[in-house]
Amino acid sequence: MLIDYHTHHVRCGHASGELEDYVKRGIEIGLTQLGLSDHMPLLHVDPQTYYPEMAMPMEELPRYVEECLYLKEKYKGQIDIRVGLEGDYIEGYEPQIAAIIHAYPWDYVIGSVHFLGEWDISDFRQTGNWEGKDIFAVYTQYYEAVKKAARSGMYDYLGHLDMIKRFGYVPEQDTWELEKAALDAVKESGVAIELNASGLRHPCKEMFPSERMLRYCQEVGIPVTLGSDAHQPERLGQYLDEARALLKSLGFNEIATFAARKRLLVTF
Repeated sequence: MLIDYHTHHVRCGHASGELEDYVKRGIEIGLTQLGLSDHMPLLHVDPQTYYPEMAMPMEELPRYVEECLYLKEKYKGQIDIRVGLEGDYIEGYEPQIAAIIHAYPWDYVIGSVHFLGEWDISDFRQTGNWEGKDIFAVYTQYYEAVKKAARSGMYDYLGHLDMIKRFGYVPEQDTWELEKAALDAVKESGVAIELNASGLRHPCKEMFPSERMLRYCQEVGIPVTLGSDAHQPERLGQYLDEARALLKSLGFNEIATFAARKRLLVTF
């Protein structure tokens, strides 16, 4: 069972490749299931005045879903395509997010925290916002948002749970209590998380989440799925061999898959 549930394509503005390029690449590398999961359109900032190339325009969302469903049917029997969305959690915009989620026949919706207010912490162009900040306070704010995302009831799993570390800004204080509290919220809410392998190609040089967070997930029974977070077709499946090996070493023997918003654990 080879899966990759976290991918992006040209519509989002900061990725390359058409959806069909990812499907063909998935077949080439032997994926059993391919999740198409592009970014939800921006809701809380004006796309015309914010940083460019952040997410697909709202008018593209139905076209994205239509193309995903078309490819799902076209390649049936060659690869199992799951239609997904990476749905940013934006505090105060829950009704608007829920409206998008309920409007389409998703197989799964990823809950990801990218934004702290109007600051996208995942954007390399915005790392200057760290200057002068209390790093531990930023981490605290981030994990509070993660907890709220978990408890919102909108998502099937949470993406790149500790992505706050992406650019290597780490507080001197230990952050385990923040991480554990977020994981406890995940467990209480009955959602899963992903092991997002893309951290290995970012300054933090570590997958999302960390090994200690994964170990806790294994101890308390939080399901885990897999994603490369590929933004180019050639990166589909990147580092997922290492991700599977890490999960095995920690005692995981099942991964979470999704269809029609239902979770199914499968042996890997």
